[in-house]
Amino acid sequence: MLLVWLGELLVSSWLLSEGAERMSERWSGRFVGRTLLSVATTLPEIGIVVAAAKNGSYDVALGSALGSNLFMMTLGLSVMLIIATTRLSKSPQQFIDVKEFKMDKILLVVTAVIGAVTFVNGYDMADGILFSGLFGTYIYLAYREMKKEKEQEGPENELHSAISKETSKKHFGRSVIFFVIGTVGIFAGAGPFVHTLQGSASDLGVSVVMLAVIISPIAGEMPEKISMILLARKGNKGVSLAISNVLGSKIVNNTLLLSVAIFAAISYKGLSAKIPNTTLLENQMILITVITIIALIPMFRNKLGLRSGVLLLALYVVGIGFQFVISGH
Repeated sequence: MLLVWLGELLVSSWLLSEGAERMSERWSGRFVGRTLLSVATTLPEIGIVVAAAKNGSYDVALGSALGSNLFMMTLGLSVMLIIATTRLSKSPQQFIDVKEFKMDKILLVVTAVIGAVTFVNGYDMADGILFSGLFGTYIYLAYREMKKEKEQEGPENELHSAISKETSKKHFGRSVIFFVIGTVGIFAGAGPFVHTLQGSASDLGVSVVMLAVIISPIAGEMPEKISMILLARKGNKGVSLAISNVLGSKIVNNTLLLSVAIFAAISYKGLSAKIPNTTLLENQMILITVITIIALIPMFRNKLGLRSGVLLLALYVVGIGFQFVISGH
């Protein structure tokens, strides 16, 4: 069953990445990666957070978001860079230029710091409103940047668009269908895949901490990781989409995912519901915030290469080590 669900996720992720790449031909690739693709690949986590909040398991709800950020900001980016800059890619690049992602880098740092600072007193409804506002601001800025890009494309692009308008409509329609089917497939298959993998790990005698710190985050991020690998192999446009997806989904985790956790708790426990601060979660929050900022340092230099990928891989190992330490193992 593990292989069956992995196969289902592979097919769904391929459909999602194909749909996203084709949709980026009408809209900006960065806009699609930041918004539609980021939210789509975060849907399984949103489902986990809602279910955890319903049962009052707030440590699981927040742990899911934190583990995801550690995993994708280090190992996820590392794998993407290694693929994009080597012969594993269909069109290898010497380095990846990320200067166009200035907004994402700044917002990722800002939302990570705000998330950590506001957690000192636990999360309540006011924090849910704050995180929702930050998510809305990100979407607005991404949309405004897309409009600016379209305006700079000039009259030649408008003429081309007018000539191929009918073909473009059909092409775009297929892209949307691919994207929707891929999204539904990922949402349907992520949960069973995670549970099956956890069951297999338990049967093999894997420790609970190993399961929580390493295996579960890898399983939970599998749809996003598969989509990212498929996009990275396609070359320039695919790499841009992959980076947009990684940064965008982490901003979604720091904003939308946290607000969903808070409002889910309120919907089940009442307006006075609060997600309490615990020593373990606070230490994890500090650790992930620090690692996120460190992982972004190479990105602020605007060029990422194979060396950056190796350094991020090392940072993932260090982060996992600290996770074991703060977990008391």
